[in-house]
Amino acid sequence: MAVYIARRILSSIPILLLAVTTVFFAFQVIPGDPARLYVGADASQEAVDQARRDLGLDRPVAVQYAVYLGRLVRADLGRSISTRRPVSIELGSRFVNTVKLALSSIAVAAVGGIVLGTVAAVNQGTVWDHAATLLALLGISIPVFWLGLLLMYLLSVQLRVLPSAGNDTWQHYLMPTVSLATFSLAFIARMTRSSLLEVIRQDYVRTARAKGLPEWMVVIRHALRNALLPVTIIVGLRFGYMLGGAVVTEEVFAWPGMGRLLVTAVGQRDIPVIQGVLLVFAGSFVLVNMAVDLLYGFLDPQIRYR
Repeated sequence: MAVYIARRILSSIPILLLAVTTVFFAFQVIPGDPARLYVGADASQEAVDQARRDLGLDRPVAVQYAVYLGRLVRADLGRSISTRRPVSIELGSRFVNTVKLALSSIAVAAVGGIVLGTVAAVNQGTVWDHAATLLALLGISIPVFWLGLLLMYLLSVQLRVLPSAGNDTWQHYLMPTVSLATFSLAFIARMTRSSLLEVIRQDYVRTARAKGLPEWMVVIRHALRNALLPVTIIVGLRFGYMLGGAVVTEEVFAWPGMGRLLVTAVGQRDIPVIQGVLLVFAGSFVLVNMAVDLLYGFLDPQIRYR
């Protein structure tokens, strides 16, 4: 197991380096002068040239890249152009808020998706199966922003039972969590149904039924337990997508997270903040993906033995 863990960790390093390189060089080719943005549009050319020297933009690109890597090793993401504060401080509380929203959403998606998929599989071909399949199809088809606006209109504007923006109380979590979780819930439900239907047809499940075990015990202890192996991987991957894909949800509900910070930074052309957010998103997804691989190897010994 130790060799498997070491191999997965080492294989993640080139992916992280590729993400860092892509983020750095992408901003070398886009139009705009970071030095001009730093000092302001009304600054003199002498001030712009001085800012370019202070920011190291007068050096060759290769030197800038080496300096950039050196700063990342020290967890230095630079300073925000708009606020002049360190980017790491700008990202700190925002990242925590995004993680809280992603955790609540993936919990709802996992529990709801597994229950819905199990009901559909156990009642295959019945009205329950058709209803669950229809709900999953609707969940995958509805755009996140439209669902968020619909919930806000119904529950905040019309009924006035939930706040429409912010993250101060547990009520603030309800609508953003449902909006962000709906697609993943439907996806997990479809995966659970497909996996459980395949497992139910196995010989050991028929043997469990032949022993006279109650149907719920056959489904929960024998069938669902083995069917959840691929579902576990999907849950982990969906959590990684939620960390980087909560931009629309955070913007709709004015959630003070990484996604909303990214939208604000793009509007202000705050390149250091944009780079920092993208790197955090990429690093989070790589780490979550690595954790999912390790969990899969722990649950299925055949994977790590290979």
